[in-house]
Amino acid sequence: MTDDSTGDDLDALAYELDRAHVFHSWSAQASLHPMVIAGGAGSTVWDHAGNRYLDFSSQLVNTNIGHQHPAVVAGITRQAELLTTVAPVHANLTRGRAAERILDRAGEPFSKVFFTNGGADANENAIRMARLHTGHDKVLSMYRSYHGNTGAAVVATGDWRRIPNEYARAHVHFFGPYLYRSDFWAQTPEQESERALRHLARVVEAEGPQSIAAILIETIPGTAGVLVPPPGYLDGVRELATRHGIVLIFDEVMAGFGRTGEWFAFQGFGVVPDLVTFAKGVNSGYVPAGGVVIPPQIAASFDERVFPGGLTYSGHPLAMGSIVAALDAMSEEGIVENAAEIGRSVLGPGLEELASRHPSIGEVRGVGVFWALEFVSDAATREPLPAAGIGAIKTALIERGLLPFTADNRVHVVPPCIVTPDEVRTALAIYDEALTALDL
Repeated sequence: MTDDSTGDDLDALAYELDRAHVFHSWSAQASLHPMVIAGGAGSTVWDHAGNRYLDFSSQLVNTNIGHQHPAVVAGITRQAELLTTVAPVHANLTRGRAAERILDRAGEPFSKVFFTNGGADANENAIRMARLHTGHDKVLSMYRSYHGNTGAAVVATGDWRRIPNEYARAHVHFFGPYLYRSDFWAQTPEQESERALRHLARVVEAEGPQSIAAILIETIPGTAGVLVPPPGYLDGVRELATRHGIVLIFDEVMAGFGRTGEWFAFQGFGVVPDLVTFAKGVNSGYVPAGGVVIPPQIAASFDERVFPGGLTYSGHPLAMGSIVAALDAMSEEGIVENAAEIGRSVLGPGLEELASRHPSIGEVRGVGVFWALEFVSDAATREPLPAAGIGAIKTALIERGLLPFTADNRVHVVPPCIVTPDEVRTALAIYDEALTALDL
């Protein structure tokens, strides 16, 4: 490329280099046509040619603070000028401050943070802690779930990605609540909660409570469809785990740090787990980071014996600097509160109104800035809209300047927590225009 290269030239080069040399995740490589992203700010991204898109995917539901937040960029820069790397065996002030800020937001009874490189290895190490703490082996998790792409995490996952990767031991799956497509013939949220809990209790009984180390669930299953649990369900899981001495792990990799209008999604349900895993929103993915939030009784299991886990980049200082800056900015700017208000007053009502005019939207569900539109080809039978239909919706949205998150027969509406009412209204108009053009 030369100094007079155009934006179109740079987009073409980026695409060419990607297709020549980059191996993409979860994809058949020959059919890929990745969009080029050159930059971003707030809730918007753009390519080299200047085409702009409202990012209502938050990339992979992680840019909670938006793109290129100046406070987070400055926090990374300050740390880079001071110390770019340090082994996890050493104490480091920025790491300590990051842990302190996470624990302040998690609340009682949590006292320690084990840092990882992302959400998958956070779940991996939480499973390891639970097994060692209890002396038991089995891990129960939902079929409708995603917990990451490492050995135990991907087998704990319930969706199709588990099946070609089932190499880890002692994993058992169960059905969680999903009233729109109830596995329990339920007609009300209360029935769904009661029957899903009875199903889980029977799985625990059949597997043998004395053999179970952990129940691992996403507080709100995200990739599986933003499945907000019905009233009483999480309370019932908590009671079941407590009764049998099972460690209850809430995976908040996607739902945590403002996504639901709470610092942690579990705080909106009044149910406290034994371990919490996190990543994504803790620093909006500016530098890879994740971790496990640990209470004293589990941390104490490793006071006199070695915890057999660790990562070279655990608590990496650039990641820690980004966490401190992100959480401080989110507090100072009321970003979590904004997510709650946007969901309550603008996004939720707007999506419900959209559904009232488009019969292809079978259900709207969500909270904060964490929503899903489930599309059907027949409203009466609830037959899922085929993949070609979702593909057409995705294309139509991108053509109109909105970057969506799609999965199965759904469009997930997951903007950054900093999104404004006007940006939401613009996005709602784009959804409406695209669905009208497609006659859906």
